[in-house]
Amino acid sequence: MKAKRMPPPDVPPVRIGAVRYEVLQSSRKRGLPQNGGYIVACDAASGEELWTLRVYETVYDPAMELDVQDVFIQSMKKTLLGGKLKVEDERGRRFSIDPAARTASPA
Repeated sequence: MKAKRMPPPDVPPVRIGAVRYEVLQSSRKRGLPQNGGYIVACDAASGEELWTLRVYETVYDPAMELDVQDVFIQSMKKTLLGGKLKVEDERGRRFSIDPAARTASPA
């Protein structure tokens, strides 16, 4: 019997000023090394993608199926002050995103 995971959580986009931030779920389809753990910044008016940021790294065990090891973002919110984002993954780890610097750090 193979282990299967539930689909990734549906995380609504967050808008700060003229930029909309979205969680990128199927990042391997874009040639990125992991599914989950990425956010995308888009121009809110045009929808044009501005940049992509890996929030955290998932280390995979080659002896296991990849999909059961994926770790997805489960929530994303903007902070009350400072124009930053707070992200939490399925494992309960929290991260702070500074969109101006395009950086992520553990919170």
